[in-house]
Amino acid sequence: MTPTAHELLRTTADRLACDPDANPLVPRVTRGRARLRTIAVLALEQRHVIPADRRSFLHLALRAAEAKDPESAAFFEALADGENLAEERLAPLLQACGVSEAEAAAYEPRAGCQAYAAYVAWLALNAEPVDAVLAITANFASWGRCCGDIAEALRERHGFTDEACGFFDLFAGPAPDLDRQALAAVQAGLDRGRVTAAHLRHGRLVQRYEEMFWETLAGVDDAEGAAEGSG
Repeated sequence: MTPTAHELLRTTADRLACDPDANPLVPRVTRGRARLRTIAVLALEQRHVIPADRRSFLHLALRAAEAKDPESAAFFEALADGENLAEERLAPLLQACGVSEAEAAAYEPRAGCQAYAAYVAWLALNAEPVDAVLAITANFASWGRCCGDIAEALRERHGFTDEACGFFDLFAGPAPDLDRQALAAVQAGLDRGRVTAAHLRHGRLVQRYEEMFWETLAGVDDAEGAAEGSG
């Protein structure tokens, strides 16, 4: 029996869910053990991730429209708009972390932090758009939970303002309109027979590349700690 869109979104998210306790960095942040410099590096990496993802989402929207899949096109257009807002909210975070414009411009991104964006670009070129909807949506809960935990910790432990935490709040909060668009895209994909088994493979890789993002930042935090210990 063919699942409904709601069932497929739920089961895909359940099958691909990450163990929050396995995250190597976020628990450090919530316990006050991570260095503020690590949060600064996270924000600096996002300066590169955000524009890359925005272009990928726009390309996916274009491909979906050309394939007469307006529901997936609308979903990816909404994601691209969200990246615009994320970019606006990143500046106060960088400022709160003490990152100057000159440092931000000179920053060299790390491969482990950019692997997610690189794979989203691969999806933009190669994946069936509705499969990409499923793969990316399955990752939302994990990313959003991490952002919510970090925002809470930054407020409590570092006195960050709502404006400084706005980047994390954007992803941590509910997005009912986006949820409805994802549901419509997946249902249309099911109705047209365009959902393939590849969505699970795509989703596993999306999750793994996000794990690499946190692992790389945990390595940054370790290096900062070692530098402090030897200083």
